[in-house]
Amino acid sequence: MSGFARSVVVGGSGAVGGMFAGLLREAGSRTLVVDLVPPPERRDACLTDDVTAPGPELAAALRDADLVLLAVHEEVALKAVAPVARLMRPGALLADTLSVRTGMAAELAAHAPGVEHVGLNPMFAPAAGMTGRPVAAVVTRDGPGVAALLRLVESGGGRPVRLSAEEHDRTVAVTQALTHAVILSFGLALARLGVDVRTLTATAPPPHQVLLALLARVLGGSPEVYGDIQRSNPRAASARRALAEALRSFASLAGDGPDPAEDLDGVFEELRRLMGPELAAGQDHCQELFRTLHRTDDEGEKDR
Repeated sequence: MSGFARSVVVGGSGAVGGMFAGLLREAGSRTLVVDLVPPPERRDACLTDDVTAPGPELAAALRDADLVLLAVHEEVALKAVAPVARLMRPGALLADTLSVRTGMAAELAAHAPGVEHVGLNPMFAPAAGMTGRPVAAVVTRDGPGVAALLRLVESGGGRPVRLSAEEHDRTVAVTQALTHAVILSFGLALARLGVDVRTLTATAPPPHQVLLALLARVLGGSPEVYGDIQRSNPRAASARRALAEALRSFASLAGDGPDPAEDLDGVFEELRRLMGPELAAGQDHCQELFRTLHRTDDEGEKDR
């Protein structure tokens, strides 16, 4: 049993909301899906309403719910906090799936200081499935509902990772905004170099193949989603600046320094210290990945 007899998932027709709605229903929760503009194929399966100005049916559902989950865009979620919190019964849990935490923390402090709340950010595409994957969990106000929802995530195979709001935004600026900036900048460089991608694919060593695969994966997604990640996180701009500065430093080391090999020795030592005890595990993970690509022997590909 989920611990939530009745739940409301706002935005439950979307990929993230749908994942959580399915998890709740599988655990026996009577789950109402709410969307302002549901897709035609799901219109009969959800309540059409605006959570920022709930109508009578939605208001009644919010009053009865043990859990209200906001799986909507940040702008909508922030506007929904005050009207939803006014309707929720004491002891009910409010949750959201935003990828940026600091704005929600401020809104909760202003309009729902006594409401139990947790933010859940799945660090993966919902189509990939939750099993074995991390879900960042930012607890604003702890309680039995938070514990129950985190247990539900674990029962679905997810790995909740607790972070503060500040830790979350700083971490996600690196794991998402910086990572996507690296991949898309790599693609832009390929375009400017005028190379034939079919030739690259035919001749590329494993590291380049991995970068091409990452680029292909990103390009299969929504530009709007990737743009939101870059614009919404207050720390994303500093991550991009760090990337640009690092590339300029590397260009200097590789081409303009008096002894590039000697300079790179220092860079390697610095980065090995940065990786610390994760270095060996990362090397093993990469070797396993390369074996998957090319079925190499135990030595794998190391230097190219």
